[in-house]
Amino acid sequence: MVYVVMGVSGCGKSTIADGLAKALAIPFYDGDDFHPQSNIDKMSSGQALNDDDRQPWLDILAVNIQLWNRGDGAVLACSALKEKYRDTLSKFGDVTYIYLKGSRELILDRMKQRNHFMKPEMLDSQFETLEEPTTAIEVDISKSTVEIINELKESIHAN
Repeated sequence: MVYVVMGVSGCGKSTIADGLAKALAIPFYDGDDFHPQSNIDKMSSGQALNDDDRQPWLDILAVNIQLWNRGDGAVLACSALKEKYRDTLSKFGDVTYIYLKGSRELILDRMKQRNHFMKPEMLDSQFETLEEPTTAIEVDISKSTVEIINELKESIHAN
């Protein structure tokens, strides 16, 4: 199984996905590592990506998800903000989405404390793009990392 830990920038996708992968003893991948340089340059300059920018990135991830599903599975940290993005990601195989949900205020505070190409000023565009999933495992990010990972392990093993 491939688990996609999704949500807006700053919600803790990489931290939670990495911890979950370790807990499940499967590989972790960060979707940001698959962005073409042009996307990183655009975001670094304070510009939000549009759907045309995202599509090649999503296609690359979809192919990798197919490969990971054939292997040991994986946990992928990926924003997957729109339903059509999630459709692209899961077009070649099963994906379980894990939605990290939190308030704008909490996420903005976290973003101000890190060094990342996605700048805090771009958070509003993330929330504007977000289409909350209806079939994902939803997690409240105000909990500790350990609590979130334990909650996810319980939820995964229950299914």
